[in-house]
Amino acid sequence: MTLSQLRPVPDAISREQQRFEVELLLQQPVLAPNDLGKADRQLIQAEGPRSPRHWMEWGAMPLSNLNGVLRLAVPTHWGAEQRQRLLQALQLREDQASFGLALADDLTEALGALQNLGEASPPPGEASAPSPELARSWIEGLALPVADGALTTHQDPDELEVSSGAANSSPVVSLVDRILVAALEAGCSDIHVEPQESGLEIRFRIDGVLHKQLEGLPKTLVPAITSRFKIMADLDIAERRLPQDGRIRRNYRGRTMDFRVSTLPSRHGEKVCLRLLDSGATQLGLETLITDSGARAALRALGSKPFGMILVTGPTGSGKSTTLYALLSERNDPGINISTVEDPIEYTLQGITQTQVNRDKGLDFSTALRAFMRQDPDVLLVGETRDIETAKTATEAALTGHLVLTTLHCNDAASAIARLDEMGVEPFMVSASLIGIVSQRLLRRVCSHCRIAYQPSSEDLGRFGLLASHETAVTFYRAHTQDQHPEACSHCQGNGYKGRVGVYEILNMTETIAAAVAKRASTDVLRRLALESGMQTLLGYGLELVRQGHTTLEEVERMLLTDAGLESERRARSLSGLTCRSCGAGLRDEWLECPYCLTVRN
Repeated sequence: MTLSQLRPVPDAISREQQRFEVELLLQQPVLAPNDLGKADRQLIQAEGPRSPRHWMEWGAMPLSNLNGVLRLAVPTHWGAEQRQRLLQALQLREDQASFGLALADDLTEALGALQNLGEASPPPGEASAPSPELARSWIEGLALPVADGALTTHQDPDELEVSSGAANSSPVVSLVDRILVAALEAGCSDIHVEPQESGLEIRFRIDGVLHKQLEGLPKTLVPAITSRFKIMADLDIAERRLPQDGRIRRNYRGRTMDFRVSTLPSRHGEKVCLRLLDSGATQLGLETLITDSGARAALRALGSKPFGMILVTGPTGSGKSTTLYALLSERNDPGINISTVEDPIEYTLQGITQTQVNRDKGLDFSTALRAFMRQDPDVLLVGETRDIETAKTATEAALTGHLVLTTLHCNDAASAIARLDEMGVEPFMVSASLIGIVSQRLLRRVCSHCRIAYQPSSEDLGRFGLLASHETAVTFYRAHTQDQHPEACSHCQGNGYKGRVGVYEILNMTETIAAAVAKRASTDVLRRLALESGMQTLLGYGLELVRQGHTTLEEVERMLLTDAGLESERRARSLSGLTCRSCGAGLRDEWLECPYCLTVRN
């Protein structure tokens, strides 16, 4: 294939970028400056019709001469006519020469560097430090050693044939593998491959926040990169008008990594989103997940119940599955039969029967749950309750003497009741089966090596319902970001945050709350009853983490500060002042001490 005015080389931000694009267009490797620098200098320094002056005029250069075949590097835009003219000038037959492709600018620089045999200049590309643009090149930064972090796959030979039969040398395959390796190295949870009007953009979600990793790749690469991801996920590459879901499995440094793949048609091409799942990771215990001893004890008490249903709520990526696995680990005992149905199986637990959803074969959550009921279960885990059939089956299982753990998508603990009612589950079944609801979020943990201590103003504290006079003994911290301070921390790479910490809101189903649920009480009424029973709000838990130095007020504002949450926290504080700290009895405003246990009021 020949490049012409009808098929020009796309604009590139660097020569490395241009070389990569030409490889895609021609489906042939393009020699890099280092390859040209390894040419046999004696071939260039020859006298007569093959002198350095002639090579400069032709714009080509010899690389090697093996077994009577002269290996030549020619510009990428040359066609058959230009190659034939060169062979005639060199007085060679076609079987006496072979051709390699290189950028014309690379050839000019290489010939200039190799003209003088006496010069000891290093090969092109090594004579000086790389340009700032190339040093910042995201693609170049992903070129990790194959022996150290290479990804391996277990694909069928047919899939390798689909990828042009050269998975190790194809530039698209190399780029996609580098994206996956970089995501694993960065510890991100999601990869977003997004076609935009200006080109292809790639972002990583690290600690819950998206970070731009690459932009400016030409739009001509979008179909090739999207098709590569779809081939790896065993999706239909010809279907570009409908969303598709699939999975990629790779072995990375001794661990099995799963990538949950979702494609979505958009205005400028198909967007690909990948969720990273470490199937071989060791799950964390409750001691590590929950910093507050009271919340940890409350959750552990719920998980130790013999029967009933526990809901863990929160948005996608808030750590719901990790919390459920921690509960299962504490109940995992040879005397207990534990079964799970998941999509996908995120962690592998010994001694537990784990079932993968297979919707193509009709095995969904509700079908698997009904099958579990004939397997003599004690504890059941349902990966997600998303329809009425699954919700009713889980509720019935909880009513018949089984402990059921499941997840639900809603904003807080109290709104989970309304979510079940919206699905169509009868309130009397919810009140009889539900024993507790856990709502959770993940906040970024401020880097302990570069955090900055400061004292927020009274206005800043007031936005969170805090009084400056009550927080004088507290040391507040803000993140040391690279935008504000040029010196980047080596521990957090200038982000100011490293890792995440959980925030929990635990609602215990008391008799009062259960009765209100059976009467279809509103979410506000249920939230007020939960606060009266001692529930700590998400905002209250997050502010306590700020006081302990785990996170910042900015992070709490980003994730937890809402009008409803602030109102609930203020109500909780007012209720705490009207409750005896000793016996928990309700107090009146005019009482100075508890009339039941004579404890002095706060």
